[in-house]
Amino acid sequence: MSLRDAAGVTFDTHAPLLIVGAGAAGLCAALAAKEAGVDPVVIERDALPSGSTALSAGLIPAAGTRFQRAKGIDDSADRFADDIQRKADGGNDPAIVKVVARESSALIEWLADCRSMPFDVVDNFNYPGHSALRMHGLPSRSGRELIDRLRSAAEADDIVILTESVVDDLYVGEGGVIRGIGLTRADGRREMLGCDALILACNGYGGDAGLVRRFIPEMAEALYFGHPGNRGDAVRWGEALGAELRYLSAYQGHGSVATPHNILITWAVIMQGGFQVNRDGRRFGDESHGYSEQAADVLRQPGGVAFDVFDDRVAAVARQFEDFQAAERGGAVLRADSMEALAVIMKVPADALAVECSEVEAVKAANGHDRFGRRFAPEQRLAPPYCAVKVTGALFHTQGGLAIDANARVLRKDGSAFPNLFAAGGAAAGVSGDTAAGYLSGNGLLTATTLGRLAGRSAARLIGKTYRS
Repeated sequence: MSLRDAAGVTFDTHAPLLIVGAGAAGLCAALAAKEAGVDPVVIERDALPSGSTALSAGLIPAAGTRFQRAKGIDDSADRFADDIQRKADGGNDPAIVKVVARESSALIEWLADCRSMPFDVVDNFNYPGHSALRMHGLPSRSGRELIDRLRSAAEADDIVILTESVVDDLYVGEGGVIRGIGLTRADGRREMLGCDALILACNGYGGDAGLVRRFIPEMAEALYFGHPGNRGDAVRWGEALGAELRYLSAYQGHGSVATPHNILITWAVIMQGGFQVNRDGRRFGDESHGYSEQAADVLRQPGGVAFDVFDDRVAAVARQFEDFQAAERGGAVLRADSMEALAVIMKVPADALAVECSEVEAVKAANGHDRFGRRFAPEQRLAPPYCAVKVTGALFHTQGGLAIDANARVLRKDGSAFPNLFAAGGAAAGVSGDTAAGYLSGNGLLTATTLGRLAGRSAARLIGKTYRS
């Protein structure tokens, strides 16, 4: 993987727009560019597009949609932007935050209206940091459904997706203009494709142990629960190009991955009144801050594990997610008619678990706050039968990457934009600031989809100007 001088290079073929990566960002970019009259070619390393999107719950936060209004939910882009900023403690780019919050409603309704995606709003629980119910999901509540529908939409638009193709080289001309790419096909053939514009929608770096150790050492030994193709290509190309890289210590973790089953357990089990204990049967913090920062907290516990503790009422809410159903089928969800019996199955000290449960239930009855500052509501009281899942903390995807402007153009270190290079998804710097604690639920898919669509439109405008001139 390298940068090469484009001077004197003859490409095998030419496409107006090349997009590296067929995840949510790349496919949204392709659909938007095609809608604007430009034929893109998407390059994807896998045989079937999936990426980090397929491993997610497929929920996209959006503010001011008709789906919210239909359920009487009052929300706005400004309110959404404030929530993003508050979670990141102001440590992100307010211009990009404003753009993604503003574009979120249009993105959801575009996919619903133009691509027949049956979104609705998750309204039976809320995620930490969101001041309104704004998570929009498809019926299965799975990222696999989202990526499959995006791929089907691309196929319906006759968008070319070159699968099992790995981009190795970027060819750069005078002034930093990207002239094309070199790629390797599954059979080992080398091809060189020229372009008028390039969108990097390829990946973060969570799958590269060396980069993780370099930028987020606290997660160096954590389970990686992201896509193996996230090898940091965009970061390395950016460094070589002299692009500005931002927030490389930011990531989305998750403190609730069933172990040893490796199945994501929705944070609904916590937000609906559940809590976490370690192997000693003791709670260790305020779980309601967010699942991302909870990953490192779980990993600091004995053995790097914890237990989600909840009840059948909470399980019924969690069951809307296919992952939770899979966890139940796989035997990850433990059940008992009393806390004492549950403790035996969990193999934790029964007296310690009883103390923690009694304190939590007393706080709920009083509509108050616990010793960690977490507030529990009276309607969240637990009742038998009780449930537990043994979990660990995991790294899902990184949030740092190439700095971009409000048109998704990649920026140099001096703040100027590269002439024809755009970024979105894991390749671009996100809106979570520079820590795991800045991750507001859904930030990953929010920026992937909105910035992907924006990059596609921006690249199409640039190409149109190039041809007109």
